This record gives sequence, structure tokens and C-alpha cells, in this order.
Amino acid sequence: MRLYGFFRSSAAYRVRIALALKGLGFDPVSVHLGKGQQYGEAFSAVSPQNLVPVLEDDGHKLYQSLAIMEYLEETHPQPPLLPRDPFERARVRSLALLVACEIHPLNNPRVLNYVTGKLGASEDQKLDWYHHWVKMGFVALERRLASEPQTGRFCHGDQPGFADCVLVPQVANADRFKVDLGDFPTIRRINDACVVLEPFQRAAPQNQPDAE
Repeated sequence: MRLYGFFRSSAAYRVRIALALKGLGFDPVSVHLGKGQQYGEAFSAVSPQNLVPVLEDDGHKLYQSLAIMEYLEETHPQPPLLPRDPFERARVRSLALLVACEIHPLNNPRVLNYVTGKLGASEDQKLDWYHHWVKMGFVALERRLASEPQTGRFCHGDQPGFADCVLVPQVANADRFKVDLGDFPTIRRINDACVVLEPFQRAAPQNQPDAE
């Protein structure tokens, strides 16, 4: 397998965690988003959206991080990232989607660059935008994780899984932008339980070959 990504990309980070939890190796291909390499001719031939991650496996190209993680779950079912019970599977997917669809798109670099570039926002206004949307999403996520009985040591039960793969990169991103997570103790507790595990450490941005 070959994974096109960038060490700081939250979406690529999700896939790296999933691969590590399943014990799957891959060849990393760095696409430096800060230098605009995603818009170059070479990567445009790989990704029509000019987005990472892209996973190449058995001659196929796979796009969108959650779809890639579902593919890995279906092709390499052990160890499982999703529970067997349909209700529980839906719960885990909804937690992952809360982050991937409600939080992450609004603080993606493409959006932040538009806010400061086209709309002329200041750096402080950009950070205010970022903090607002992260905190709004985390309020809902914290409420669910703190109140739902399916939450255990991790987002669902006592084994790390699909939702944790999505949560940890978002917390890392929030930390990088100095979001105060003091109001989200359950999110912080679960994140702390994850990041000490070897697969999460292996997937961490600072441990990637292209880390700066």
C-alpha cells in the first residue's frame, strides 16, 4: 500500500492511526500542503480534488479518509475498528462524522486561507473563527461522550477504534492552535488514553518522515 499524505494533515493522520491499529505497513508519499504541492501536476494526476490522503492498494486509488478507513475495516477486519452491533456501529460512525463533517471542514487550511486571503480577516480573526467552530463541535461531542453509557476508556468501550482515529488528530490540531480544552474533560481523558499507545505514537505527526 502507498499513502499520499502530509505529516500535519488531520485527515491523513486518521488513516495512519487506522493502519497502525491494524498492523498494516505502507509506503508514505509526502505531499507538502504548505508549499502547494497538492496543486502540482504530479499530484493532480493522483487526486482529482487535490486533497490528501489518497491510499493506493492493489492498483486502486481510494479517497476521503473515512471511506479509506471503512475500506481497511472491510478488507482487514482484524482487529476491528467498528463494533458488530448495528446500533453501536452507527454510534461510532456518528461520533467520527461529528468531527470529520462538523468541525474539521471549517478549520481546514483551505478555509482558513480563504478567510484571511479573500475575506481579508486578520490573524486574530482567523483564530477566533477556528476556536469558535472547534469549541462548538467539542461541546456536542463532550456531551455525548460524557453521557452515553457506551463510552468507556475510549470513545466506544475499552478498545481504541474508528472514532478514536478521528478524535485524536482533531485534539492535536486544537492543541496546535492553543484551544483551551479545559471544558472538555472526557475528550481530553480519551485522547490521553490513546496517545500513549504505540500505534498512535507511530502515526503521530512528529514521527513522520516529512515532519518539520
